[in-house]
Amino acid sequence: MEKTISLEEIQDFKGKYPTQLWYLFFSEMWERFCFYGMRGMLTYFMVTELLMNEEMANLQYGATQAFVYAFTFIGGLFADKLLGFRKSLFWGGLLMIVGSAILAIDPHRFFFFGISFTIVGTGFFKPNISTMVGFLYKNGDVRRDAGFSLFYSGINIGSLLGGYACVAIGKAYSWHLAFGLAGIVMTLSLIVFIFTQRTLGPIGLPPKPQTTQKITGLPQQHYYPKWYNYLVYIGSLAIIPLIMIMVSKPEYTDLFMYTVGPLTLLYLFYEMAKHSATERNKLMAALVFIIFSIVFWAFFEQSGGSLSIFAAKHLHGTLLGIPVDPNGVNNAANALCVVIFAPIVGLAWIALSKKKIEPNTVVKFGLAFVFLAASFFIFYFTRFFADPEGKTSLNIFALAYLVMTFGELCLSPIGLSIMTKLSPAKLQGVMMGMWFLASAYGQYVAGLLGANISKASENDSVQQKLLTYTDGYQQLGWYALITAVILLALSPIVRKLMQDVK
Repeated sequence: MEKTISLEEIQDFKGKYPTQLWYLFFSEMWERFCFYGMRGMLTYFMVTELLMNEEMANLQYGATQAFVYAFTFIGGLFADKLLGFRKSLFWGGLLMIVGSAILAIDPHRFFFFGISFTIVGTGFFKPNISTMVGFLYKNGDVRRDAGFSLFYSGINIGSLLGGYACVAIGKAYSWHLAFGLAGIVMTLSLIVFIFTQRTLGPIGLPPKPQTTQKITGLPQQHYYPKWYNYLVYIGSLAIIPLIMIMVSKPEYTDLFMYTVGPLTLLYLFYEMAKHSATERNKLMAALVFIIFSIVFWAFFEQSGGSLSIFAAKHLHGTLLGIPVDPNGVNNAANALCVVIFAPIVGLAWIALSKKKIEPNTVVKFGLAFVFLAASFFIFYFTRFFADPEGKTSLNIFALAYLVMTFGELCLSPIGLSIMTKLSPAKLQGVMMGMWFLASAYGQYVAGLLGANISKASENDSVQQKLLTYTDGYQQLGWYALITAVILLALSPIVRKLMQDVK
């Protein structure tokens, strides 16, 4: 019988990265192909195939993405308390495969039905694989940020391939094939995880009776009978018709978002009361990062909404002289830049740490907003390269994504890492879910912002629409810059709450 590896053996790895990180990397990579392939098709498909107007398509995009990320909080909660990270991940993957299959059969008739399966599935899958990455490192291991940066780079390979391939295949060949491809690669993700999960030792297993938990080295949790798991499976299927109704009606999304946020905060404060003052202060610091991340994603996620429409209607089809699909570039440019630069940025953090000059997390978040602001100013400047038909340079557009990527690399992988640093072990899954719930609110606000831009330009000429869109991007640039100043001003308070965590 093969000996089960212990948590201590996993965390005592040599070199820059643990072996298990690569296995999780590949599983997440194929899941991200599925997710970003779907995401990249949503707005374009709704405008051109379901014949929604631009304002409604933006609202619908924001609603769909908001529900996707809101369910990551629920998925993290059930993984923490009942299923364990592995079972939760596997169940979520199965639901995503079913959703993709439904969309492949008839994306026009079953659009919201298939999307509802992927929403619930992503909620169970997404937060838990990131949490398992956190358990590969001991507390205080300076290699953690570099590990999350590499993980972030790896999953963006899937985002790059899926983001370009799915929408390009859908536009040129068949939407059935495009949605089906997303399901095929999600199957690959589960296969990779099934055959490599034995290397994770006790990481990701469901809670055990107290006597068993003491020998694993993992946080002790209350143990629930196994039949509770089946209730979770049945409940997650039973809720899909309700999700379908709520996603198809943006007004229901408003009600959901106005309700789930306050309830989630109340639950977090309830959990915080069970912990020490030191742990509560760290959780408050985590909450500050979560709130600012909402603002970041509200701007960043224009990429799937208003920028998707902008790419379809206002960009030339050549990048550096090479014929390409503008929507494919809109979906994949950021991911390509992450793949190239994330390992470099991660190694830069390690080098700066060795010299004791690495910026703290608050400064990294502030830098994220500076880069974000710069990118939207570049989106604004595309107006100066437009022709009389209202089409502008794809090269300048792609340059904006390059700049935006550095902002993302200063926030997203760092945010994943800081959630695991600031959260008590028993709340790791919940806080990771909170981090993704912040993304839900960011997506929701992104839809509102994109809808306002589209509404303002609905009856304009093509040339005037270009100017209206770019005016909106200039405003977002200024708002991002103001947010950076506010965050840096709050830096002393946040650092005090973080205490020994950097």
